[in-house]
Amino acid sequence: MNPVIRWFHQMGSPPIFHRFADRWSRWLLLAALPFLAWGAWSGLFEVPADYQQGDSYRILFIHVPSAWMSLFIYGLMAVYAFIALVWRIKICEQLAMACAPIGAGFTAITLLTGSLWGRPMWGTWWTWDPRLTSELVLLFLFLGVIGLNAAIEDRRAAARAAGFLALIGVVNVPIVHFSVEWWNTLHQGATIKLMGQSSIDSRMVLPLVLVAIGTKLWFLGSLLVRTQTAMLEMESGKDWVKQIARGAHA
Repeated sequence: MNPVIRWFHQMGSPPIFHRFADRWSRWLLLAALPFLAWGAWSGLFEVPADYQQGDSYRILFIHVPSAWMSLFIYGLMAVYAFIALVWRIKICEQLAMACAPIGAGFTAITLLTGSLWGRPMWGTWWTWDPRLTSELVLLFLFLGVIGLNAAIEDRRAAARAAGFLALIGVVNVPIVHFSVEWWNTLHQGATIKLMGQSSIDSRMVLPLVLVAIGTKLWFLGSLLVRTQTAMLEMESGKDWVKQIARGAHA
């Protein structure tokens, strides 16, 4: 068997996943801190002020990485939900459900910072702009997944039902991303492009990249911790969990 395929197959075992999460979650969380600190310091104090917006634009170093994360996490949640529904892998069920509260947090930060940035730029805290509205729908989808998962007592049935909702809502992800191109919108278009010329000052790219790396490392560490906790709770009657509990007590 291909080593990569074998590794993914092994990760489907709750005891092996527990050991993997226990080993790597803290390192991922610790690794995120220097990226977040360096990116935040550089964005707030080192890069120049914008020639039109002055210093008020600096909120983008929080707003933009959070927006990227909200879409990334929802897409990943949908992938895990699809795998869980098709192959009934319990680890993927819990990974999908662990994505939801983290994604909701990043989406809420995106909306809050966007509102704070929009007030001096647009003269209003909120407008029913296509980008803002579709991002708000994304928040409601995350909350819907969380609520549906909590509403059903059977943990596996709850994860499958909430995963199905996540798959239905994935259609909103490209709407959020392409809304500034599909409709006439107040929200500015993409300023950083992987393909083609970016319209943002090159000195502003590094802080954004640093914060983006930091948020992804933090998300991965948090995802492992949340999934590990959920699996221990769900498997609480199994021998491997009892052994861990006895070891911790000793």
